[in-house]
Amino acid sequence: MKILLLGGCAEMAVPIIPRLLSEEDVELVTLADLNEEKARRLAGVNPRLAAARMDATDRAAVVELMQQHDLSISYIGPFYRFERPMAQAAIEAGRHYVSICDDFDAYLDVITLDDTAREKGVKILTGFGNSPGITQILAKKGYLSMARPQRINVHWCAGSDEAVGPSNLAHLFHIFTGTTLQWLDGHEVRVKTGRGKKVVEFPPPIGRNPVYCTGHAESVSLPRNLPGLTEVTLHGGVKPPYIVTLVKLLSALRLTATHKRRSALARFFHRIEDRFAAAGIDKSVGRVDVYGFDEEGREQHRVYTYVGHIAEITSIPCLTAALRLGRGRWDHLPGGVYAPERIVEDPDDFLQELIARGVEIHLEPAVS
Repeated sequence: MKILLLGGCAEMAVPIIPRLLSEEDVELVTLADLNEEKARRLAGVNPRLAAARMDATDRAAVVELMQQHDLSISYIGPFYRFERPMAQAAIEAGRHYVSICDDFDAYLDVITLDDTAREKGVKILTGFGNSPGITQILAKKGYLSMARPQRINVHWCAGSDEAVGPSNLAHLFHIFTGTTLQWLDGHEVRVKTGRGKKVVEFPPPIGRNPVYCTGHAESVSLPRNLPGLTEVTLHGGVKPPYIVTLVKLLSALRLTATHKRRSALARFFHRIEDRFAAAGIDKSVGRVDVYGFDEEGREQHRVYTYVGHIAEITSIPCLTAALRLGRGRWDHLPGGVYAPERIVEDPDDFLQELIARGVEIHLEPAVS
């Protein structure tokens, strides 16, 4: 199996490299990045690693590189800018594609390629990170455990002492800017990001922390793929909480209103991110609450959580999905654009594979 790692030098991508190389059937991993020098340093002299310069805006070059591999894994962000072009290139190349895409608007954009991907027999797996990603698998687990599932509330919180790149910071500014969509009373409702504050009890080391409406994909993906739900919400935050206050202030001042402004801010804060680490935590967490009823009409409530270093809990789901694709586990399904909850038929099986690869997941059956 030959795998193309798009944005292979990204902070989120680095943990996946040794994990891919530990798989005997992975013949070659190509680190494709605009920073070819860094890609070559990472590749070193390992004969199963290669480096390639890749400009994500050069469509023809991306397609050609994809055609030299069996499938692609994408870390090229921000995804509100790059997910659709990368998916289109994969469809044109006739090669399967997996990404950690986390923007709600990027998800809504890329699912419009579903028919085209089906006609070409190409599977586009979007949002296989932690949130979105693990969160959706957990949501489906809870959904399937009830006779009448009703509500799904997804929450995430990032520790500030986590190494992230400029694209991740641009994403953070983006999801706290403008509006997003939530599923309320069985309808899609546009809400202002940064509103809807609530305090959520996360597992250690985060603990209790405020979270807000943010623009991740779960609140638009889950209602489309898990029918019958009356509510799906997505709230996110950072610990310490003052970082979200700062981001909301930058948004209010319209300093994050455009991609150009977000990118400039991201480059600036990336240079000084160590100043925020002292007060922070070096792990990130997620929590999924699922509510509904059993066959006798009794109320049900499932709570699932996970915790880990953000690059690892983001990369491992992507790795797991890519290996399943490459090994033909989903060959019985047609081409198309798939969110995690759409393509993973058995959430317990997928979750156990994540746990075996080192993701700390807590599958509490219920709470009062």
